[in-house]
Order: sequence, then C-alpha cells, then structure tokens
Amino acid sequence: MNKSVILQCQQLTMRYQQGDLDVSVLKGIDLSINAGERVAIMGASGSGKSTLLHLLGGLEKPTKGSVILDGENLNTISSSKLSKLRNRSLGFIYQFHHLLGEFTILENVAMPLLIAGQSVKEARIKARDLLVRVGLGHRIEHKPGELSGGERQRAAVARALINKPKCVLADEPTGNLDSKTAEQIYQLMLELNQELQVSFLVVTHDINLAKRMDTVLHMEDGLLL
Repeated sequence: MNKSVILQCQQLTMRYQQGDLDVSVLKGIDLSINAGERVAIMGASGSGKSTLLHLLGGLEKPTKGSVILDGENLNTISSSKLSKLRNRSLGFIYQFHHLLGEFTILENVAMPLLIAGQSVKEARIKARDLLVRVGLGHRIEHKPGELSGGERQRAAVARALINKPKCVLADEPTGNLDSKTAEQIYQLMLELNQELQVSFLVVTHDINLAKRMDTVLHMEDGLLL
C-alpha cells in the first residue's frame, strides 16, 4: 500500500441473503483515499453509499473483498484491535449527530479521548480547545437538547476530529441543516482538512458540498462510477 494511502478497499462486495431473498448491494468496489484528500460519493437512495461507508469504517464485514485502514486489513484483525484502530484513525459524522443526551457537549466531545485512555483533565482541555475552535466555547456545559441543529452538528464534527484521525467518514453531514448552517459546516470541514491534513470521505446528496471536494464519485446499482 502506498504510504500516502490512508484507506482503501479492493473488490468490496456485500450481499444480504435471507431465505429466498438475495440482494447484492455492493458489486466489487475499488477505492483509495490519500492523506488530506477530500472525496464525495453521490447517488440515489438505495444505491449502496451508506453500506460502503459502514464497511470502510469496520462497522460491518464484507461478503468478499478487503478494507485496509492505515496499513491494517480490517477483515483479519481481532475485534479489540479493530476498536482501537477505529478510535485512533477514523472519525465519524452522521446526518443525525448521535450525541449522547445525558452528557454535556464537552463530555460528548471528550469521550473518544477517554476511551483511548487519556486522563479526564487532558481530555477536557483538548475538548474545550476544539469546541472553541468550532465556535461552541460558550456552549460547553450545555446538553445536546439545549443546542440548535447546527450547533449539534458542529459538536459532532468536533467529536469526530478530537483524536486527530487520519480520515473522517461523513454520512449526509449537512442533510438536516438549512443552507446557511450547511455552509458553516462546509467551511469548518474544509478548514480542518487543510489545517490538520485529515482526509474526508463524504456521502451526500448536497451538490454544493460535493463541489468543494477534490473528487466526486457517483454510485449506481452497487458500483462506483
């Protein structure tokens, strides 16, 4: 694997079989993401985009093919090593922010650092700094339910980046936002991509977001075009 390649898959295939039902969702996908690269994947609902993201993030195992993250084959490593690798090398942003409602924004953003074994003090300092960076310094002790949709999504971006991952996988990150708030999220992602050299792989229906990426791929019927 080329040293600048952070994440790649080869002949990635996913089929779901249940009784007489046999659905082929992905049909042999090849994809490479380089350090600092921004890639958008567009396509109709049901074309396999979210399934691809789940497989690349190690959330599911493919029927066939391989996923290599930071030099490690996700299909062949133990589940504990996979968890550590994902926490260290990947960040995730979803359409629905998936923040934990009973915790403050500061605690939500610090959580990946605590999982990685950092001290509470250190994790809180880093989370506070990043929340200030994304414009939420005045909201750190608030809970997700007390924030606007755009603020929650900015907190989700901060949580995805707190471990300084090699690559962020984003599934419709602006899907629930109005155009002004979506623009703020684009700008934030672009700035952090340039500052931290984090790669972004973004599944989106948002043509404005796709235009900001280095590469736009289209998924159709389980194939990347």
